[in-house]
Parts: sequence; C-alpha cells; structure tokens
Amino acid sequence: MRKVCALLLLIMACTQPADAQISVGINLSVFPSLVVVPGYPVYYAPTVSADYFFYDGFYWVFNVEDGQWYSSSWYNGPWVFVEPMYVPQPILVIPIRYYRVRPTYWGGWAYDAPPRWGQHWGREWESRRAGWDRWDRGRAQAAAPLPLYQREYPRDRYPAPSQQVSIHNERYKYQAHDTVVQQQRASIFRQQSSGGMKATAKAERVDHPQGPAARERPQRQESAQPPPARSPRQEMTQPPAAPRHEGPAVERAQPERGRRPEPQRVEPQPNAPREQAVPQQAPRGEQPPAHPPAQPPPAQPQPPQHPKEERQQPERGPEGHSQEGQGQGHR
Repeated sequence: MRKVCALLLLIMACTQPADAQISVGINLSVFPSLVVVPGYPVYYAPTVSADYFFYDGFYWVFNVEDGQWYSSSWYNGPWVFVEPMYVPQPILVIPIRYYRVRPTYWGGWAYDAPPRWGQHWGREWESRRAGWDRWDRGRAQAAAPLPLYQREYPRDRYPAPSQQVSIHNERYKYQAHDTVVQQQRASIFRQQSSGGMKATAKAERVDHPQGPAARERPQRQESAQPPPARSPRQEMTQPPAAPRHEGPAVERAQPERGRRPEPQRVEPQPNAPREQAVPQQAPRGEQPPAHPPAQPPPAQPQPPQHPKEERQQPERGPEGHSQEGQGQGHR
C-alpha cells in the first residue's frame, strides 16, 4: 500500500507544477466555470475558493498570503509573479464582492468598490498609477473568448510547462488588446515554461503603506543629528583667538601677528634731543633687544663757552632745541 501511495505521489509531482500550487494555493483538477463580471471585460470563478479571474487571454490570481498578483496562460498554472505596476486596470477595478477570499484588513472597505490598492501598495505606486480607479462601466468592451480547448486537459492529462506555450499558441488564436498585457505576454510565457516564479517580497499592507524603509527613515535622521551638549564642548576645544596688541602709532599700518611685549609709551621730555627712528620690528617669537645696537648714546647738552651768554640763554622749547638764533639776535 505504501508503494502504491508513493507511486501516485510521484505521478502527481511529474504532472503538476508543485511550486506553483504552493505559491498561490490553487490546485484545480478540471477547467473551472467562469462567469463575466457585469460591466467589466473580466471573468471570475464563483466555484473556486480563490480570487480567480480571466482577462485578455490570461488567468489572473490574487494571492492573499503575500498580497501579490500572479498570471498564467493555463487554468492551473504554473503561475508567474506580476509586479504591482503591471497589473491591468480592469483587474484592479473589480469590486470586492467578486473576491472569493478576502484579507482581514479589507473588512471596513466598501463591498461594491474595488480594493484600496493605493493603501495596499503605498503612495509611490498610487502616484505612478494615477487614475487606476477611474473606470466607466458603461463603455462597451467585449470580454476575450475563453480558451475552452483546455477542457481537454484535466489533471491526468495536464501538459508539462515546457509544452503549454506551444499548445496555447496553436489552439488559442486570440491576440491581447490591452497594452499592459501585450508588454507582459512574452515574459509570462518565458517564465511559465520554466516552472513559474514566486514573489520575492511580501506586499505592503494598510498598516504601513510606506514600507519598512519609511518607518526607519525618521529614526536614522534623529540618530544622525548631534546631541545638544556637543556644541559647548566644541567651543571649549576651540578657544577664541588672542586679542591683538597694537604697537605705537607708526606701526598700526603693519599689525604684529605674533605675541610681543606691550610697548612702553614714550613721553616727550624737556631738554631732550629729538627721538631717533623707531627700531626695526623684531622677528616673530624673539624678544627685541634692550638697546638697539646701532643707536649712539644721546648727546648731552654742551656747557656754554661764554659765561656772559649763560645768563641770557633762553629756555629750551618743547622739542628739546635751544632758541640760540633768538639769543644771537638780541646780542
């Protein structure tokens, strides 16, 4: 008995695409019954316990487990993952009442309106698919014919994925009219013939329409800002520049950059000779010498040669020069 069961399981594995059935939860043994949705060029399967549709020559299935859409040219797969950006508009605008299996977060949504795909996939998707919910149900658009030839292929005669595309092209002569379906047709055929493709990421739900990256972005920005206590610390590590010491009036045109001793203010003295030129500025970092090496000692006033003129000698001026010319005039 065990050998018989193992043999049956092996036969089923060879004839059925196992990965496709696990990915969308569909395992049909015969061609399903399909009914046109009123006002839309789309079929739905009222007897299938799944969100199962047919539009423009392809089957479309919404997988509640990961919140993604899958497509195939055969009624039981293999199923190919379709990016949310490329799901046809007539599929998106089908009211919720035609979904046989509904996620729990659809509970408060209108029964006669399409699902809120903008909240489901986020604002970026909604901005790129602007106007996806504008659908005129009164416009005349015929539904594509069903591939009824697939009724001849029940579970025990279901073709392998490598044979499905060639059989479909031979038996089904309808050409897709939807631009989005035309763009995805070759990709669906290619991936279907190799066994299908599952989604690599979960769909974003209503709780977090912006995705996990948007939830982490504010935390990263807050951590990137420096703490408030860092500013005073930086001020302590960078002391203010030392004030400049200005020299005498003659040196203001060339301020001293280095540190130098404070110059002494020289007051004019009576009976003193005219000041000599200001000594040359000392190099940076060196102290100027106490006495300039090239300056001769100040000249001492000479005693008068004539005793008689000493009494009539006038007082010296504020600059230390004698008024000898005036004295000679009186004499």
